[in-house]
Amino acid sequence: MDELRVRISTQRDIQDCSMLCFCETWLGKRTPDEAITPDGYTAFREDRSAVDSGKTRGGGTAVLVKQTWCTDCKLISKSCSENVEFLTLKLRPFYLPRELQCIIVTVVYIPPSAKEEAALRELHDMINEQENKYPDAAFIILGDFNHCNLKKNMPKLYQFVTFPTRENKILDHCYSNIRNAFIAEPKPHFGKSDHLAIRLKPTYIKRLKAQPVTIKTVNTWTDSAQASLQGCLEATDWNIFKEATDDIHEYTEAVSDYISWCTSICAPPRTVRVFPNQKPWFNGNIKQKIRKRQEAFKSGDQREYKKARYELQKSIRAAKRAYSQKLESFYLSNNTRSMWQGIQAVTNYKEIVSATDPLDVTLPDSLNTFYTRFDRMNTDTPLKAPCNPTDTVFQVTPTQVLKALRQVNPHKAVGPDGVPPRVLKACAEQLTGVYVDIFNLSLNQAVVPRIFKSSTIVPVPKKLNPATLNNFRPVALTPVAMKCLEKLVLTHINHMVPDTIDPLQFAYRPNRSVDDAVAFALHHILQHLDNRGTYVRTLFLDYSSAFNTIRPGRLTEKLTDLGVPTPTCNWILDFLIERPQVVRMGRRVSAELIISTGSPQGCCLSPKLFTLYTHDCISTQDNTIIIKYADDTTILGLIKGGGRVGLQGFGERYSYIW
Repeated sequence: MDELRVRISTQRDIQDCSMLCFCETWLGKRTPDEAITPDGYTAFREDRSAVDSGKTRGGGTAVLVKQTWCTDCKLISKSCSENVEFLTLKLRPFYLPRELQCIIVTVVYIPPSAKEEAALRELHDMINEQENKYPDAAFIILGDFNHCNLKKNMPKLYQFVTFPTRENKILDHCYSNIRNAFIAEPKPHFGKSDHLAIRLKPTYIKRLKAQPVTIKTVNTWTDSAQASLQGCLEATDWNIFKEATDDIHEYTEAVSDYISWCTSICAPPRTVRVFPNQKPWFNGNIKQKIRKRQEAFKSGDQREYKKARYELQKSIRAAKRAYSQKLESFYLSNNTRSMWQGIQAVTNYKEIVSATDPLDVTLPDSLNTFYTRFDRMNTDTPLKAPCNPTDTVFQVTPTQVLKALRQVNPHKAVGPDGVPPRVLKACAEQLTGVYVDIFNLSLNQAVVPRIFKSSTIVPVPKKLNPATLNNFRPVALTPVAMKCLEKLVLTHINHMVPDTIDPLQFAYRPNRSVDDAVAFALHHILQHLDNRGTYVRTLFLDYSSAFNTIRPGRLTEKLTDLGVPTPTCNWILDFLIERPQVVRMGRRVSAELIISTGSPQGCCLSPKLFTLYTHDCISTQDNTIIIKYADDTTILGLIKGGGRVGLQGFGERYSYIW
């Protein structure tokens, strides 16, 4: 102890340590706490018990906590057995990053003769219990582990000691649930110890500095703002826009711009900063109470300050209670989306954002050019077919449009037209008339408004660190109003073309899933193999950028053969050709390109159009079965009698015919 006091008073690296942790202390009842506690420290210890461990000498753990760093210390768990000895503290230092609830420190000593499985199981049970109690805590588990490795039972922990601590072996470990929390440095031995001392230098960067603050622009949605917007749209004479414009393109753009302008007036946008370490239950009311507490503290009025503190604590309890009720509501509704949101909230799941080079300003333009590569290969110039006088044009009714607008998900992103989906849902009755007119005008003329078929591509990385352009999946952000029209057209097509047109297509069909496709394939394989002298050859095909390879002219020919009316085919053709497209990555937007090949991923019509485009990809041989799930295709060659009739060369014939 004399050496410890000398090193604390003379060595700066020891003085700066917030805690001093010791394992195998050899302390007993005859040694009081005062004898081992330097000035300015608080001591916690767990001596070896001969009754529990079966040994009378050695062992023991102790922790010295610096009082200028933390006084809120509590012993929450301890153990002394023949396999492991540990001491666990819960600490709440004077300064702690907001994202951390507290610090849980466990000092461990595992004897050389201990049973590894039993020792690690006991440690795992204790740590798991504390993790359930303190889910946002920082856990530090350190000590002499000898031949044991805690990562076998808890692989998510990170180990920081990488140098030998006794002779040429790493016997002392330090684990934490935070990546890159410490750097371990070897230090001279203490006293007669045969283990090196280890100094853990913290390298943890709090989330507020490690991650940038997110700045969002949101509309101020209140009951009064919604009522004001409804009144504004209700009093609008929509015929003015139709009379003042020359065609459907200008008409639709004028209506969309007007709705966006009314939204900005009635529900003005405001800038919100979202901090990465902000608690999920933190709201504006708590923020206001914090400001009042600060003002009361600066005023020096103790009565007001006490009242402000009480109001703040009351608001925090109410916010936590409301957040708890919100989490419970996720599991009460029979909704898979709500259930998944609840699981994400409880497990603190966050999507891993792939890192892209921030200096590569040409990446959006390169991606846009890459996504339109099939358009350069397509030399077709499809033309609209002339309509017969007997052809009936599909028309939508106000009831259908009103229902579609009311079913809009208000949490979807705003499309290129600038009309928020929340406005379409909240003001469905006020907007039904003008959208019925636009939709029917589009269907009559077989012309899709330019702003309706424009798309903003948001590249979604397929892997964590995308290395090529093909590692980004193009997801199209299209106007929400256009999605409503697509759903109505999709319903019309489903009435014209039954799902049974392609019975071996298991995707995008009600009461069908990938499990059905697997079961169908296994059934035919096993049924065929029950016969003697048979075997099965399987060919798996996956189309690259399947939706982007649809040729509109060829698609409309197939739709006509399936009995889809010519006006609807012409409308679909116009929907797929001459589509303006840009790529957006963060705040960078590429130059606009016009594309006339493929169908945007993310549109309601795209899956149906792709299945109809590939419905004639069927087998003409009795011993061959083609099973499809979207663009994933499996070809089964059922071979009998040892013949070589099968899949050799079939892939080439398949792609050529299709």
